[in-house]
Amino acid sequence: MMEEQFDFPVSSDRLLGGRLTLLQPQDGYRAAIDPVLLAAAVPAKPGEHALDLGCGVGTAGLCLAARVPGLRVTGLDLQRDLIRLAARNAIANDLAARVAFRCGDILNFSETGFDHVLVNPPYLTRGSASISPNPIKAKANVEGDAGLADWVNCAVAAVRPGGSVSFIHRADRGDELHALLAQGLGDIAWLDLLPRVGAMAKRVILQGIRGSTVTLRGRRNWVLHQSDGRFTAETEAVLRDMAAMPIQD
Repeated sequence: MMEEQFDFPVSSDRLLGGRLTLLQPQDGYRAAIDPVLLAAAVPAKPGEHALDLGCGVGTAGLCLAARVPGLRVTGLDLQRDLIRLAARNAIANDLAARVAFRCGDILNFSETGFDHVLVNPPYLTRGSASISPNPIKAKANVEGDAGLADWVNCAVAAVRPGGSVSFIHRADRGDELHALLAQGLGDIAWLDLLPRVGAMAKRVILQGIRGSTVTLRGRRNWVLHQSDGRFTAETEAVLRDMAAMPIQD
């Protein structure tokens, strides 16, 4: 494969205990554990089709495809350079036959019928924080023309009846996210991601089912780190061994 050139430095990193190779920008926004945890929470099965909105370099979608054999994944992102990296990542991990990425805007996306939709949107509202001079990081972290309601509306419209929509977001926007999801989904499960026992959550994962009439299925905690800073055994299993992270009871 011919080496593709980018206008910014690119690093090669390993996820899922070395099972997944990830090319990503060396500077600016870089995938941490959020997309890995999000992917682990999606209740996908072989033969189904998932949509990764705001896919970036493909981290969440590729992690999901690696965990679920036979699953097809489509990824969408507004930044063309990230889509180019995502496509290379699919090839590098022998997943290009099942995972496809394309450049597009969620405000104009109209495809439907996906079994699952997963979303790791920008966490900050426009005007709530200073914008990074790095354009990749700025678009990944701060909402642009699309606000959180637009991300939710796109995800709900794209998923089939009975399918799941999963979001990861900042904990301080959990109530806002839940209210938006509840307009189009039911059976909403809420997972608070705690840095350690007794700490306040910094991230939440919310997941709902289209067509269900149950409003809130339940809310529980997931502890990420032990007191010594190491990951808990459950988190380690997700991050290193591709374990699922079911949040529906």
